[in-house]
Formats: sequence, structure tokens, C-alpha cells
Amino acid sequence: MKKELKLKTLEEVRIYSDPYRIQIMNEFQNFNRPATIKEVADALQEVPAKVYYHAKKLESIGMLQLVDTKLINGITAKYYEPFKGQVIINKSGADEKIQQVFQSETEKLISNLYDENKKRFLQVSTTGRPKGNLTNTNVYLTEQEVEALFVMINEFCEQHDKSSGEDDRERFEMFFTLFTMRKQSPNKKNHLLHNRNDGSYVYSCSIAPACSSSV
Repeated sequence: MKKELKLKTLEEVRIYSDPYRIQIMNEFQNFNRPATIKEVADALQEVPAKVYYHAKKLESIGMLQLVDTKLINGITAKYYEPFKGQVIINKSGADEKIQQVFQSETEKLISNLYDENKKRFLQVSTTGRPKGNLTNTNVYLTEQEVEALFVMINEFCEQHDKSSGEDDRERFEMFFTLFTMRKQSPNKKNHLLHNRNDGSYVYSCSIAPACSSSV
């Protein structure tokens, strides 16, 4: 069963919507194994203290988890693993003013995720032999078909989220977006996240958040 992580407060949403923290999550994902904050700091070319501060914030909301410790040259090295599963942003029960702030912070989070993935896609496009695909089209689906599509994508990602090291497979990142184009009333926005019946939003985080975003 796919894990779920619920962000219930504005503070939790704000912690994760920070662009630098999204970069940190990406680097943890890139290691494809538990990694130390020092390793991630080196990959980002940052001082460990700066990364440590933001990593602890991510750990406080469950986006990073301490999974192992090792004694290396008298120093305890802590190994963290990034969360993989469905991230649920739940704004139900809040008054209208708080819901508006929730909406703003949610849109900020999604905007930052889009910006990060766009930046990496454009970086790859400037390499000698880029491998990438960008598709923009319309499809006509029932609610059941939409749910089935996301189940299929998530299961496919889970089956291919680790390299065996014994074949010629390459690492690819996927950022998938699907959203409804149905007409809505003027005061209702077309959300970039899957808006569930209980008033919460969902997106799936399985590769470097590497994320496949649900709509």
C-alpha cells in the first residue's frame, strides 16, 4: 500500500514549498540510497551547516527520515532517506481566510516544483545528446479512468525506482501533470493538484520530487 504523508498546517506547507528545500530533496533522491547531509551539501556545493538547517525542517514534517547511523573516524554519520508516496495537503476544517492562504501556499509549492523540473529539463536539452520527451495534448477520461491512470503511473515508477546495476538502464526523471479543463464558476480556480472530495490536495512523490504530480 502506497504511503501517505499529510501536511495539515500552513507551517508544514511553507516548510516544503521553499525552493531550496526542494533542491535538497532532489539531491537526496539522486543518491538512490540513504545519504548523509554532508554528501548532499557536497553535491550542492554548499556548507553542511546550511543544508543541515533545512534538512531538519524537512525531517520535522516527515519528508526526510533518519534510517541509519555509522561511526566513521570517531564521528557519527547520520543517513537520511527521502519520503516516497502521496503527499496530501489538507485544508478542510479551516475558515475561508485560512483556506485562501492555504491555496496561495499550495500554488507556491506547485510553482516551485514546476520551476525546478523545468530548469533540469532545459539543462539536459543543452547537453550533446539529450534524451527527453515533452508532450502536450488533450485526452478524454472518466473519473475512474483518471484514478486508474495514476495508479498505473505510480506502480510503474515503484517498479523502476532503483537500478540493479547489472544492465544498461539510464536514470530518467518524470514530471507528469494532468488537469481537468471543465468549465468552472468565475470564483473557483482550476487546481494544479488533485482536489479530493474531503477538501485536501494530493500529489505523488516517487522520484526526484523527482515527483509525478497528480491533478
